[in-house]
Amino acid sequence: MRTGHQLTELGLGAAQFGNLFTETTDDESCRAVRAAAEEGIRYFDTAPHYGLGLSERRLGDALRTATPRGAVLSSKAGRLLVDSPETSHRLDDDGFVVPAAKRRVWDFSRDGILRSVAESLERLGTDRLDIAYLHDPDDHWETASSTGIAALAELRDQGVVDAIGAGMNQAAMLAEFVRRTDVDVVMVAGRFTLLDQSALDDLLPVAAARGVGVVAAAVYNSGLLSTRSVDGSAPYDYGAAPRAVVERAARIAAVCERHGVELPAAALQYPLRHPAVVSVVTGMRSEEHVRSNAARYRAEIPAALWEELHVTGLVPDPVRTSWPSGITSHTSHESCRKHHTYANSVSGINAPITGSDRT
Repeated sequence: MRTGHQLTELGLGAAQFGNLFTETTDDESCRAVRAAAEEGIRYFDTAPHYGLGLSERRLGDALRTATPRGAVLSSKAGRLLVDSPETSHRLDDDGFVVPAAKRRVWDFSRDGILRSVAESLERLGTDRLDIAYLHDPDDHWETASSTGIAALAELRDQGVVDAIGAGMNQAAMLAEFVRRTDVDVVMVAGRFTLLDQSALDDLLPVAAARGVGVVAAAVYNSGLLSTRSVDGSAPYDYGAAPRAVVERAARIAAVCERHGVELPAAALQYPLRHPAVVSVVTGMRSEEHVRSNAARYRAEIPAALWEELHVTGLVPDPVRTSWPSGITSHTSHESCRKHHTYANSVSGINAPITGSDRT
C-alpha cells in the first residue's frame, strides 16, 4: 500500500468470531488465529458490527496469544454500540448469535467516529489500528464523505490509525470515495468475484490510477462459490441464488474441473489478477477454514483456465484490461514478485507459487 503497509494477499475476516449465523468459542477463534500465523497470514479484519463487539474482543485476545510478527489489523467505524437492556433477553436480529444487550446506532459524525474507534481499541486491547474503514455508509454519503472521513483523517494525523478508507457491499460509492476523498484503501465485498465484476467498471480503474489499495472481500459471494460442486441451495449475497446465477456458477465450475482446479481456489485467486487489489479477505471461523483457504490461495491455476473463462464470456480476465499509465498487471510483475517473496518469507502466505499463473 502507498502507506508502506504490506498486507498479505490472503487475509482473515473475523465476522464469524462474532457468532455469525452459529456459535463459536474463544478457543476456536484463538486456534484459527494461531493457524493463520503458521500459514503466514498477517492481515486480520474485524468490526464492531460483528457480534456486537464480540469479534473484536475475540480477535484482540487471539492476536495477543498468537502474536504473529508483522500483523496488520483493521476495524471499522460508523455503527456505535449502545446499551440496550430492554432487548437483552433476546438474541441479536442481525445474523449474529449473541444476546441483544446492545443495539447498533448509525453515526458518521466526528464525535461518533472518534468514539467508535476508541471503543474498538478498548475491545481489541490495542492503542492503534493499522487500517480504519467507514462501515457500510450507503445511506449516509453526505456525512460519511465529509465529517466521517475527516474524523478518520484526524486520527491518522494523530497516529491513532495509519490508513483510512471505507468498506461496502457496492462499488459505485467506493469509487466516489476514492475520487473525492483522501482514502488510502477501500474494501469491496462481493463486487469483484467470478460472478460479479461490477468493481471493474469504475472502482478498480480509479483506484489503480490514484494509487489506492483495494481489499476484495466476500469472494465466494457468501457461499455459492465456496464448494467444488455448485450447490443451488447455497446463499448468494446472503439470499437465495437466482437460477441464472446458479447455472452460470455451474458452468464456471465445469471449466475449473476441466483444468484440474477447484472452484473455490479460482474464486479466491481471481481478484488478485487486478493490480489494484492488495489482498483478498475471507471469513474464517476455525483452524480448518484457515488451512483450506491457505491451500486454495496456493493452488496452481493454469493460464488456460483464465483464458477459457475469458473467451467464453463467463468471466472477464483483468489481466487483459488496459491500465492507466504507469500501472501494470500482476502478471507482468511475476518474476520480480516471486524473487522478492522467496527472499523475504519462509513458507508464508506470500511465498512463490511455482508454475502458477495466479498473479
